[in-house]
Amino acid sequence: MARIRRERPVLLAAILSALAALAAGMNKWVVLGLLLVMIVTALFNEAPVIKDEPAEPVEIAPEVPPSRLPEVSATLSGLDIPVMVLSDDASVLFQNRAAEKAFGEVALGAHISARLRSPGVLDMVRETIATNAPNQIEHAERLPSERVYIVRSAPIEFSAEEGARERYFILSFRDISEVRRIDRMRSDFVANASHELRTPLASLRGFIETIQGPAKNDLKAQARFLAIMFDQTTRMSRLVDDLLSLSRLELKSHIAPDEKIDLVPLLGHVRDALVPLASDVGVDINLHLPDGKVEVLGDRDELVQVFENLMENACKYGQEGKTVDVWLKNGAGQPVEVSIVDKGPGIPAEHVPRLTERFYRVSIEDSRSKKGTGLGLAIVKHILTRHRARLIVKSEVGKGTDFTVRF
Repeated sequence: MARIRRERPVLLAAILSALAALAAGMNKWVVLGLLLVMIVTALFNEAPVIKDEPAEPVEIAPEVPPSRLPEVSATLSGLDIPVMVLSDDASVLFQNRAAEKAFGEVALGAHISARLRSPGVLDMVRETIATNAPNQIEHAERLPSERVYIVRSAPIEFSAEEGARERYFILSFRDISEVRRIDRMRSDFVANASHELRTPLASLRGFIETIQGPAKNDLKAQARFLAIMFDQTTRMSRLVDDLLSLSRLELKSHIAPDEKIDLVPLLGHVRDALVPLASDVGVDINLHLPDGKVEVLGDRDELVQVFENLMENACKYGQEGKTVDVWLKNGAGQPVEVSIVDKGPGIPAEHVPRLTERFYRVSIEDSRSKKGTGLGLAIVKHILTRHRARLIVKSEVGKGTDFTVRF
């Protein structure tokens, strides 16, 4: 019965065909035979059974947890100190913009030694990877400029719920070049100050011993020695005064003066005060001043000290040129500038950047013969820093020097 129900359409088609054949006049026995054949074929013919092949089992790969490297990189990219992220084999996985600027771009995946060839840094990185403990050393870079860094390597680890661990190593560089430079300047300052005081003190002691001993009754020798002793004590007094001036300026360097000062009469006053000195060395000081007032915010006494120092230096060290020109410029929309120009021997280019350092001299003997303390331009720099002004030095050997104060 199940077969009859399933083959019902075929059986119905066979019966309808037989009826059509009888109606067309075919022999009834032939039609009956064909009908029986069709019914038997439909009911007893087994359809081929198509067996499905069993599907091969599909291996499901375990889910890999997402890497935390993008998060680490995004965080470190905002730092202003050079930072690199290293893998377990010391390959560079990331470097921020500050590291690219300081050390150049490193191809990601390259070993750290492709850029940093310092044995100390490489040994530190290897030790951190082996021990999983932070380390740091001091490292100096010579090119493109001399810089000193505290280099620190430290591991960072992330643990997943399944127990898997993700480990990276952070290599950071803290620039201490300015700190080292200040330390060097401080030690140089102490050494130079000690030296500057030791020389006149030794001279005074020697002269006093001579006056007390061999020259005890030699009035001419005593007069000559006393004159030298007076010069030495005067030099020490100037040195102490300059040191005290520097200390006072450093204490109030953050306080900008707010008094309006007219530079036209001020420069005239400074020129008049230096006329005797200029006459002694055979130099003429020429002022080139605009009409009307030229006012800046400042402290009058400190500005007088600045321009006295610059004009006095121009007269002493540029006396071969016989003239010193002082220009006051006040163009529309332009900053106020005071330029002191001499036509002396000039200053070699390698000395210009260091002129405002304490006790720095282009020529020690020349400076001492002209009674300089080596602190004048350092005082000028500190005063101008307080006034939010700049000192610009231009010099060419054999043609002279131009010191410009720009407000």
